[in-house]
Amino acid sequence: MNTFEKKRKRFRDAMFGLTVWAMVTMAFVFAAAGRAMPASASAEGDARNFEVKIDNFSFEPSAITVAAGTKVTWANRDDVPHTVVNTDGKFKSKALDTDDQFSFTFKDPGTYDYYCSVHPKMTGKVIVK
Repeated sequence: MNTFEKKRKRFRDAMFGLTVWAMVTMAFVFAAAGRAMPASASAEGDARNFEVKIDNFSFEPSAITVAAGTKVTWANRDDVPHTVVNTDGKFKSKALDTDDQFSFTFKDPGTYDYYCSVHPKMTGKVIVK
């Protein structure tokens, strides 16, 4: 085995190790992200506090069902500003920078559609029972 082949083998071994490390790290990150959101978040919430995450130009979850009197907090985890604006004018946030939050307590039953005024294709819905 000549010098070039030895270097090539070391490089392949190093890349394999790096790939395995990256895959294991990603598995831990995704597992931790899955635990950050309660299992009920995608369907219905019955707690008096609920968080909607803003990330990757989307509201997550995009639709929630909560009881009247629930306080919903939107937390911007994206690296660009976003807003939370109700289509009927019942609530409107300021521009939320990274890690900023906006909260609104839903007292009356109904359906509340909302969007980001900076990125209007970002939409969400709160259904209050």
